Amino acid sequence: MSVQTINGVDVDQLMETIHVIEDKPDIATFRFTANNRWLNGGHNKTTIGDFYGAGETHQHKKTFVFDEDEPPVLLGSDEGANPVEYVLAALAGCLTTSLVYHAAARGYEIEEVESTFQGNLDLRGFLGLDDSIRNGYEKVTVSFSIKGNLPDNVKAELVGLAQQRSPVYDMLTNGINIEVELAQSK
Repeated sequence: MSVQTINGVDVDQLMETIHVIEDKPDIATFRFTANNRWLNGGHNKTTIGDFYGAGETHQHKKTFVFDEDEPPVLLGSDEGANPVEYVLAALAGCLTTSLVYHAAARGYEIEEVESTFQGNLDLRGFLGLDDSIRNGYEKVTVSFSIKGNLPDNVKAELVGLAQQRSPVYDMLTNGINIEVELAQSK
């Protein structure tokens, strides 16, 4: 039996996963963890090594390390993308993956997806200079280019599906509860 792969996605495995989750919804609960350590100035390092899902803890095949910093104009040493740039990267990755997976599930072959994400932010909010200005992005604009033998209405449908099903898009557009606490000192 040959494996049906569309857009690099094993469609048979995708459908099997969907059916298993339909039968056992409790295995759909996942928990992801990131551990961060401040280094100096605006430089932080975040590591990601494992996650919980499908009823058990899984190790990534390697530990992922993200350096977060600020550019010199924002008093950093430019050792990594800044946190708001990581938000754009997370949104880009999640929307793109959602688009590609849903295209594969519907049998649509895509040759290439490119996108541009821009976020507008006013530092006066972060600096506490004007309480009427939010601390984060005021607006994010996204532009997708999809190459493939698909009519424009199908491409637009896929962009819409990406927005409807992307977890990161959902978190950013609907907000989430975040509980912050001070842990016991070491």
